[in-house]
Amino acid sequence: MLVRDAMSTVVLTIGPAHTLRQAATLMSARRVGAAVVLDPDAGGLGILTERDILNSLGLGQSPDTERAHAHTTTDVVFAAPSWTLEEAARAMTDGGFRHLIVLDRHEPVGVVSVRDIIRCWTPARQPARAMTR
Repeated sequence: MLVRDAMSTVVLTIGPAHTLRQAATLMSARRVGAAVVLDPDAGGLGILTERDILNSLGLGQSPDTERAHAHTTTDVVFAAPSWTLEEAARAMTDGGFRHLIVLDRHEPVGVVSVRDIIRCWTPARQPARAMTR
């Protein structure tokens, strides 16, 4: 199976000036664990994850004043839609992260997460059966 078969094609994008609270609110509303940060002044694309937000909170920083650009990973490993899920999983494992921005011709076309990969590798779950005594 390929990344294109597993990735989310609706990509949440934010700007570098978004506060962490704004980013968290958008991520929560969309039920995603990462946002692609578009920052033309800093060279393009980065990623802000729920882990980045939690790390900031753990340091006692305010989510209302901290800006996305200060917590964005800009040294990003990108995936291609034609990668296998094994290649994506290897890149995630090697890099120690849970999301990959998927690029096609230098444009973001999706995000693939560990959860997306697991969903593809897990057989369809059977409905829970009622327990009888």
